[in-house]
Amino acid sequence: MTDFLSIVEKVNSAVNAFVWGLPMLILLVGTGILMTCLTKFFQITHVKHWLKNTIGGIFKDSHVTAHTDKEDTQISQFQSLCTALAATIGTGNIAGVAAAIASGGPGAIFWMWIVAFFGMMTNFSENVLGIYYRRRNVRNEWCGGAMYYLRDGLGSKKGFRHLGHFLASLFSIFCIFASFGIGNMGQVNSIAVNVKSAFGIPSIFTGIFLMILGALVIVGGLKRIASVTEKLVPFMAIIYMICAIIVCVVHIDQAGAVFVAIFKGAFGAKAVGGGIVGSGVAMAVQWGMKRGVFSNEAGLGSSVMVHSSSNVREPVVQGMWGIFEVFADTIIVCSITAFVVLSSGLVDLNTGKVISEQVSTALVAEAFSTVFGHFGYAFIAIAIMLFAFSTTLGWSQYGSKAFEYLFGRGKVKFYQVIFVAFIIIGATMDLTLAWDISDTLNGMMAIPNLIGVIALSGTVVKITHNYVERNILHKDVKPMLSALEDIQALHEMELMESRDGDI
Repeated sequence: MTDFLSIVEKVNSAVNAFVWGLPMLILLVGTGILMTCLTKFFQITHVKHWLKNTIGGIFKDSHVTAHTDKEDTQISQFQSLCTALAATIGTGNIAGVAAAIASGGPGAIFWMWIVAFFGMMTNFSENVLGIYYRRRNVRNEWCGGAMYYLRDGLGSKKGFRHLGHFLASLFSIFCIFASFGIGNMGQVNSIAVNVKSAFGIPSIFTGIFLMILGALVIVGGLKRIASVTEKLVPFMAIIYMICAIIVCVVHIDQAGAVFVAIFKGAFGAKAVGGGIVGSGVAMAVQWGMKRGVFSNEAGLGSSVMVHSSSNVREPVVQGMWGIFEVFADTIIVCSITAFVVLSSGLVDLNTGKVISEQVSTALVAEAFSTVFGHFGYAFIAIAIMLFAFSTTLGWSQYGSKAFEYLFGRGKVKFYQVIFVAFIIIGATMDLTLAWDISDTLNGMMAIPNLIGVIALSGTVVKITHNYVERNILHKDVKPMLSALEDIQALHEMELMESRDGDI
């Protein structure tokens, strides 16, 4: 078993180095830059509009939060956001931020912000395409995601039919494997390690408990998952944010030094750990981007699978929820976690070197303990359990949709049973290997998705322009809501023209 894990680790290390090399990072950030430019910086120019129609709509528009009927297979916009955030607000916001600082220095946080800023429009584009190309399955459930806009969008272009179908299948395969890595083993492992550290409970018992709990929710399908996450996500996020803000306020005198360290580290004024400047910048960029993507998942094509199940009709409306998802996950939650760690005195802000011997979530827990004492360790252990478990719930839905695309709706239960069983494996495996596998599968999943987003960027621009003209400029323009509706309308037009020709 040890030899097998050693081989897996070596193979994964080689693949990870290739997947997360400079070309991949350029593709990820470049796609976000491309969509930002093509949509004329939508996340800035229409910031008031998307805030009003996302977080603002929760308090003003009952349609945003209203539950669908029991027989209805759709979920509300708020439920789709919570399920997506359940999969993104996880260990990446705690362990991921700590890992970025430890390996890339304070400057990694700046590059995490950069990834998030442009990632807003990558996530926006994915959601727009997801709603536009979604379709109903045999149970009348909405099915959308990268596999559908690759097959029906890219595949509809002349000469790209086979490529579209191939990339759709490839994405689904990577997504299924990624669901066991980033969505299951990596998350559960973090829970088990922290529970053992804080409460002394053996990992195997934690794994068994989470497996039973996961089975009760996951096998119930999307509506049960959405019902749990819409309660769990706001609760855990608010409690975590309150405690983190208290730590920030206590250490507010370090605010100036923290921001100076972040910007200096990002551009090499101070190298990581006093090393070579160029090397320090490279590490800051690499770790900031990797952790940024791991945190908000923009570019992976993952969250669009649950966003596509929303009861919304406008593709751009769900796209704006994608912008807010990245904003809340990285710009808000990750930034506050970073400030907690950097202001705690556990990191030398001049060199970027971590003074503490703690790593990952334990580093964040120690930072909380500087204000809350031993309660800080227990709080982070509980927060990780809630964050990570909700991520597992969200990713089980992603894997289910990918499995359904490849094998049909009737085989999904088989996937869900295997997924639940892997929770025990995740609880007892090596933490480093779990995270490395997650990074590798993230990158592999992103490649076909980003190809689809870039190839269909023109479609995103047209749909966005159409929405702006109708809902912001108030012009009388025919809406672009669904590719299926457009195809059906085209077929009807061709049929009418053919009848006219016969007459």
